[in-house]
Amino acid sequence: MKPIWKWIIGIVAIIVVGLSVTAWYLSRNWKPILEEKLKEVIKNSTDSLYTLRYDKLDLNIALGNVTLENAVLSADSNVYAHLEETKAAPDNVYDIRLKSLKIKRFGILNILTNRKLNVKSISLEAPSIHLRNKYHAYNDTVSTKPKKTLYESVKDVLQSVNVQEIQMDDVAFNYSKIQGGKSSDFAVKGIDIKVHDVLIDETSLADTTRFYYTKMVEVIVPGFTYNLAGGLYSVKFDELKINTQDENVLLTNVDYRPVMEKAAYFKKLGRNKTMADLHFDTLRMEQLDFRALLDNQQTIAKKVQIKNGHVKLYNDKRYPKSPKSQIGQAPHQKLLRVQNLISVDTVFVENVDVLYGEMSGKYYREGIITFDQATGWLTNVTNDSLRLAKNKYLKADLRAKIMNSGNLHAKFSFDMLSKNGFYTYSGDLKPMQAPAFNKILTPLLNVGIGSGNIRSVRFNMEGNDYRSWGDFRFEYNNLKINLLNNDGEREKKKILSFLVNQLVINDSNPDANEKYHIGKVNHKRVPEHTFFKNLWQSLLDGIKQTAGISAEREARLMNSAQSAQKAVQETKGSVKKTKGFFNKLFKKGEGKDKKEQ
Repeated sequence: MKPIWKWIIGIVAIIVVGLSVTAWYLSRNWKPILEEKLKEVIKNSTDSLYTLRYDKLDLNIALGNVTLENAVLSADSNVYAHLEETKAAPDNVYDIRLKSLKIKRFGILNILTNRKLNVKSISLEAPSIHLRNKYHAYNDTVSTKPKKTLYESVKDVLQSVNVQEIQMDDVAFNYSKIQGGKSSDFAVKGIDIKVHDVLIDETSLADTTRFYYTKMVEVIVPGFTYNLAGGLYSVKFDELKINTQDENVLLTNVDYRPVMEKAAYFKKLGRNKTMADLHFDTLRMEQLDFRALLDNQQTIAKKVQIKNGHVKLYNDKRYPKSPKSQIGQAPHQKLLRVQNLISVDTVFVENVDVLYGEMSGKYYREGIITFDQATGWLTNVTNDSLRLAKNKYLKADLRAKIMNSGNLHAKFSFDMLSKNGFYTYSGDLKPMQAPAFNKILTPLLNVGIGSGNIRSVRFNMEGNDYRSWGDFRFEYNNLKINLLNNDGEREKKKILSFLVNQLVINDSNPDANEKYHIGKVNHKRVPEHTFFKNLWQSLLDGIKQTAGISAEREARLMNSAQSAQKAVQETKGSVKKTKGFFNKLFKKGEGKDKKEQ
């Protein structure tokens, strides 16, 4: 080896040794200073509410690494009690435990010369977070005391803090809501969180490209199940993904469903209150304003997608239902009354099956009607008064296969600012076979459609809280109705069926005289009927008119049935049964209907 190389190696060795000794000295002597500053920052930034404890702190100046082992950040109960006395306590309090916290590659020279902290990465091992929520009414009022920002909390120590990446894997999160001295809890494990490019300085909080000092936060929450208060329902999902840079939220396999079967549900409830079962494979929100959501609990998004799932609603008329006015309870009116702001440009619905089932209180059978593969969109879904001042209409355009047979297309337009809940709806139904509706008619009314070709249905309606009006067109042929025995057997009541088909219902429209019947609907709402039941009652008025059913025809039926009394022993009972049938089928006996409810 040449002498010059010896000198070079010697000089490098001396430098390495010198740096090592310096780093060792700084590590030993800076550790107390670092510990003191760390605790000072936490105390100042939390108004002395939180304290930090740990088993061990390792500091390596040469590599720029810091490790905290078994760290605990907890709230001081005495300080919190004092804050409650002075009405300054926050609603949320955290306890955080970490197996280790590792800070890698921080620049000591930058701290010394410029008071700037630059960190390559921070990783948290096995973090456990317990959030306790306790409501305080005084936090609902607007505080006149300005809130201290994170930068204001650290500016006396550092001019800026920049962390390239924060990684938290397998986070355990526990939430406790304290109300009336009682605590309700739920827990989630296995959460993964990544935070990219954190910058805390004088201008970063106002930087619109950042979300609370960060360029991006990614959160992945695994499967989660929670039983709601009341013991009737649970909510669950397979996975939740959040990305603040893309402004997206994605939920997969979302369920809101009863924790028991239908019979047990209504028995426990003891009354006829709708049971709901909801499932969606995909629930996505795009261009969601996370800042508005976290700061003000406002839901502002460009797009919501609901894809592949079902909405099932059930009622059981064997149980009582207390009459209650439904005036002002339409979906758009309820949206307008939601306390927190909601503003969604478009909601897309794709391939969602809708089912309504009802257990008869008389025949003890369940009838169902389905709207399969519902697809479409809703626009301007909002209760924002400023936005509604520019466009006051919430609109919906939906398509589905009714009874998995005929193609139904319906459009709705809701005037969100109307004092009496004004709305319009129109639509059309493509050809299908009428007996498909036996799934709901036979169990509930003990009547079946023997035959019938529905060629088309078209309607154009308007409505408000008190009545509905418009045109209804129903084209069909070969319609035959069968009345069934009350004992549930599927034998035809031949005489009654004959009278209904011959004297009451036109078997086609246009009828045998080539007269085309148009329904001119002017339906007065029963206040106790829900919005959707009122829609059906209005359309039923149109069906009756287009089928040629009138008071005169029903009177003819009564007279014809009475004239057959001598020939048929049970004609007298048949007349009563026929009259009762039409009262139920066409809802003319509202008092009786309410009694059944």
